[in-house]
Amino acid sequence: MDLELVGRRAFISGSTQGIGAAIAEVLLIEGASVVINGRSQERVDARVESLRSAHPGSDVMGIAADLEDAGQTQTLLDRLGPVDILVNNAGVFEMTEFSAISDEEWQRYLQTNLMSGVRLSRHLLPGMLERDWGRILFIASESGVDVPPGMIHYGVTKAAVLALGNGLAKLTRGTQVTVNTILGGPTYSDGVAQAIEKIARAQGAAPGDLKAAIAAQNRTSLLERFLEPAEIASLAAYLVSPVASATNGAALRADGGTLTTTL
Repeated sequence: MDLELVGRRAFISGSTQGIGAAIAEVLLIEGASVVINGRSQERVDARVESLRSAHPGSDVMGIAADLEDAGQTQTLLDRLGPVDILVNNAGVFEMTEFSAISDEEWQRYLQTNLMSGVRLSRHLLPGMLERDWGRILFIASESGVDVPPGMIHYGVTKAAVLALGNGLAKLTRGTQVTVNTILGGPTYSDGVAQAIEKIARAQGAAPGDLKAAIAAQNRTSLLERFLEPAEIASLAAYLVSPVASATNGAALRADGGTLTTTL
């Protein structure tokens, strides 16, 4: 299927690794020009070079900014200019007991997982409405619906992202702008891989063996395995394309059936 993305310009937050990187790459393959983002200039530059090498002739650039910080976000927006497609993917996560989560940590999660999307959307949505075409996509999580007890701060912010996407979609009535949200399931992103490697080192186990053991014990997913970032990215590419014009205000699951088995 031709997703008709040639000539479209996309910005993906948090896209030097994991799901964001996979989304950036598939949009490049489909012919869009892409702007990637990460906190580190070194990592942004490395990812841009990697994409250019893998896809010669592609139009890709990067802007480094920590989107937890409102000032850095505004500086990024001043450099970015208009885009047709905004993918709000930047986020943080980790397992933490509720009683151990400080106010400062709550603020870090809210600023990164929620307010980054608020600020980017607030700046870029008016231009999309004026041009009468645009796509905003939020990468949320099934944890925003079935909040895990060991990641309550994460789940709360992802629930807020679902509400944000729902509300913003209502501002697009009668236009060719859409706002949608993906509820991803447990995905073997770089962040998850690093967490598993850390646990494996502490246990004196091989990371591959620990990954397999976790997947084997996972009865909450119908797939009984981790998702791959590319599996989220394929749905994202469709949703931000012109061919998804009838999908607006939706929260679509790419969760491996996790919510089917838990709710």
